[in-house]
Amino acid sequence: MPDRLRARDLALLAGETSSTPRHHATVQVVEPGEGGLDYERLLALVSERISFVPRYRQRVQRVPGMLANPMWVDDPHFDLGYHVRRSAVPRPGTQDQLRDLVARIVSRPLDRSKPLWEFYVVEGLEDGRVALLSKSHQALVDGVTTVDLGQVLLDPDPEHRDLGGDEWRPAPRRSAVSLVREAVTDNLLDARTLVQTLQSRVDDAGRALETGLQRSGVLLDAVTAGRPDRETAISGRHSSQRRVVPVFTDLADYRLVREVHGGTVNDVVLATVTGALRSWLMTRHESLGGLRRVRALAPVSVIDEEMEATILGSQIAPHYVDLPVGEPSPVVRLHQVSYSFTAHHETGRGVAAERLAGLSGFAPTTFHAVAGRVAAGEPQRGFQIAVTNVPGPQSPLYAAGARMVATYPVPPLLPHHLVAVGVTSYDGQVAYGITADRDHVPDADVLGQCLTEALAELVDTATGLRPRAPRGRRPSRGKATTEKEKK
Repeated sequence: MPDRLRARDLALLAGETSSTPRHHATVQVVEPGEGGLDYERLLALVSERISFVPRYRQRVQRVPGMLANPMWVDDPHFDLGYHVRRSAVPRPGTQDQLRDLVARIVSRPLDRSKPLWEFYVVEGLEDGRVALLSKSHQALVDGVTTVDLGQVLLDPDPEHRDLGGDEWRPAPRRSAVSLVREAVTDNLLDARTLVQTLQSRVDDAGRALETGLQRSGVLLDAVTAGRPDRETAISGRHSSQRRVVPVFTDLADYRLVREVHGGTVNDVVLATVTGALRSWLMTRHESLGGLRRVRALAPVSVIDEEMEATILGSQIAPHYVDLPVGEPSPVVRLHQVSYSFTAHHETGRGVAAERLAGLSGFAPTTFHAVAGRVAAGEPQRGFQIAVTNVPGPQSPLYAAGARMVATYPVPPLLPHHLVAVGVTSYDGQVAYGITADRDHVPDADVLGQCLTEALAELVDTATGLRPRAPRGRRPSRGKATTEKEKK
């Protein structure tokens, strides 16, 4: 039976525009070591491992008359050299130069006439390092049938594992007549195909209606001199260009804060994001009087039999959390964020970070992709920023013998969102990847600096340099709470 796109896959494709490309990306910086690492070796590695993700050789084939959903079909002209590309940064090859290159690459939508992914080998970095940039469409990586290519390229030891490539040959190309015949047959014999086709048609009609209403609203607001949306520092109509800001921190700092104040590392990450947003908004002279909280979507891993099974061993579910940016105390911010996850932890569905970090390969690339799909499927007016945190392995990984020394995600921007934050922990580091609109957020670097300062502020409270706020309710007035008061 043909492998057809599901309604959610089609929604991701239909919702894509030149200013909102729907792909996720990951940057991995590696040290070539004594054996060296160049484009040819990486090309050979991808050629060998791509057999584990066969969809990376397939493209989207539409059915005439839209009688059924489009299919994934083998690309008869698949050219690995087109998808694995060679690039470089000029001397001195700084991280700032790398991130500017990454920003330009992730700003461009993928070519839909080909398999929906690109892989860049960026040479010329300082200290002889090489950066690997993977870029895959959200419709391609669903976590159900396909994981991200980046998950299968890395090994736990420097000895290259020859897993043996395959002698791949594309399946025969289907004619228009055969596409129509298969569509009619599938709709008649398979109820799921018919349901998916009808659901896609309903979704198309809904998107067309929503687009028409939005255009009518924009026109009405223009005539009445109103504004269609209240733009803020993190929400509004964005351009087609991006800024990318990586921030690297130590995992030990998060564990220290967790041990002193309780909660989880994820709580500390979100509290750090909260403190960073607060400081950043203040540098912009934003009034916090009317913006006490920023509603964030933080997808979480769960075990839920009612949700669609994935090959990751868990599912990804949406979780909303109000980030208390109006709260001046870093510890109170941490406690409030931690409390918002209490109900989630009590359900027993949560998945321990150690379990996620122990998955084979480099699973964060896949988890970020699936989390992005979840965020894209939620009503975007219901939250203001997406924050995805995925724990990774705490031991080094290698690509063709070259050690990966740093990595960070590059999450996509959703419609009306000007900032997105992805977080990945790996080998003792916690790396933030900030994606921001280039035109509306020219000070994205300041937000990155605020992340470092917000973490330092939390660490200070855990080392005795700052007073700690009490957890739970304050005691009633008149009740002795300290030894001095008791005396």
